[in-house]
Amino acid sequence: MISLISSTILAGFEGLLISILFLGLLFIPMEKAFPAKAGQKIFRRHWLIDLSFMVGQYLIWSSLVIWVLDYLSQPLTGLIPSAWQSAIRSQPFWLQVLEMFFFSDLLIYWGHRLQHRIDFLWRFHKVHHSAEHLDWLASHREHPLDSLYTIGLINLPAFIMGFPLESIAGVIAFRGIWAIYIHSNVRLPLGPLRVLIGAPELHHWHHNKERDTGNYANISPLMDVLFGTYVCPDHEPEAFGLTEEAPATYAGQLVKPVVSKKAWERLTRLRSKRPLKEEKKVIGY
Repeated sequence: MISLISSTILAGFEGLLISILFLGLLFIPMEKAFPAKAGQKIFRRHWLIDLSFMVGQYLIWSSLVIWVLDYLSQPLTGLIPSAWQSAIRSQPFWLQVLEMFFFSDLLIYWGHRLQHRIDFLWRFHKVHHSAEHLDWLASHREHPLDSLYTIGLINLPAFIMGFPLESIAGVIAFRGIWAIYIHSNVRLPLGPLRVLIGAPELHHWHHNKERDTGNYANISPLMDVLFGTYVCPDHEPEAFGLTEEAPATYAGQLVKPVVSKKAWERLTRLRSKRPLKEEKKVIGY
């Protein structure tokens, strides 16, 4: 048992290091060649918090999310009559993939809008919006429960259509890379194409300090165009982040959404008093 846990942790660390190397080599040159905000440093302010989120995702939370999805996939698939699923599978594979992307984008669009409208969902989602600088690393700033909600909605159509988790692994990986791309500090001259395929500048405006700016779509902005939430100024937002205070630590970002306001205030009071006690001890000595 111990050897199994050790090998799992080792494999997680190896995957993490490979991912950091691959993503860094892919996105850092793009951010330097086509910067959305020129002069932004690689090791900019709060980069350690975003790295902590990335480490947590790769070593802990991603496995938990995948386990939950795998656990729920069979019951969800069982809700749809087998005859209907057979009819879906009889279609050409490319058509099945297009349908899966369309319904997935439709679901996550409305699910994302609800995250910004409903306070209970916002308390988890605003962890992601607390990033004051956007780049490839900032995309990993996401509360685990928010990840479960988002990834669950994105993959729900695939489960309903009868796709097993293994067969959509490539789609999940693609969406992960795409999420990193649209958060990157990149602005490419795509012109009208960005209405079809999306672009970082669209998602950058979604991260504007206003809670309900627009651009909720996941892959293609067509959902935003269709439902009137497409926003595309010709410049970058002045600032990213929240209009409210957010914890400045990884642990704080994880804990605050899951505790009551009173419990959080109690925790912060205890934390603020601790240095004073230590200082008194030093002085008294």
